Amino acid sequence: MTREYRLHAPAGYESGTPVPLVIALHPYPSTGWEMSQLIGLDEVAAREDFLVAYPDGIGGGFNALVCCGSADDVGFLAALTDRLVDTWRVDPDRVYLTGISNGGDLSFRAAVEASGTFAAIGVVSGGFIGERAAAAGYVPKQPVSVITFIGGQDRYAEQFRTGVGAWQERLRCIPVTPPPSPPAADSTLTRARCADGSDVESYVIENMGHSWPGASGGGMAAPDVGVAATELIWKFFAAHPRQR
Repeated sequence: MTREYRLHAPAGYESGTPVPLVIALHPYPSTGWEMSQLIGLDEVAAREDFLVAYPDGIGGGFNALVCCGSADDVGFLAALTDRLVDTWRVDPDRVYLTGISNGGDLSFRAAVEASGTFAAIGVVSGGFIGERAAAAGYVPKQPVSVITFIGGQDRYAEQFRTGVGAWQERLRCIPVTPPPSPPAADSTLTRARCADGSDVESYVIENMGHSWPGASGGGMAAPDVGVAATELIWKFFAAHPRQR
């Protein structure tokens, strides 16, 4: 099967210098192009000098934890990473996944099933959910740090909270004390360090639904919640290269 993706390279890209890669996964139904227009990650990449890949799912979706289709999307992401490491001088220790909704669910699945490929994931309005995630022992075999954003008004909010809790319980994560200050009104932030050395950072934005916080345009944008997920995700990624 032929798979498609859009690749954004910043103006300062030089093929002789290893660079980080962020793979951004769209919701269902959507496309990589629409994802690029929603989250504003190209602008951050231009400033910070990293590549961004926007894959297209089959039929507008990815085969994640609870939806959609039967494509080997974890294999696709691993193959895409290998290709970009080989042809675009991506630093294999600085490869990251981010996604919203269906794309966020796939980020969790790939973190487990392609363990060792991705240093960290950033999940927005998505979660570690469904029968696959409920199975005992379904965790990464190598450290993968997680930053996640949950809207308190999202109809899946409780499932997402439960999923983050299960992830931390299985990886024996200990809350960081003292707890961090809330990032904005009507929101909370928790941090934890896991036994394998990975980190979990979780934002809950009570006045947000199934959206991307800080995005300025599109049906899934939440521009006025006081949290800018795109900037926070990159800051988290930059601080979490792959652990060996």
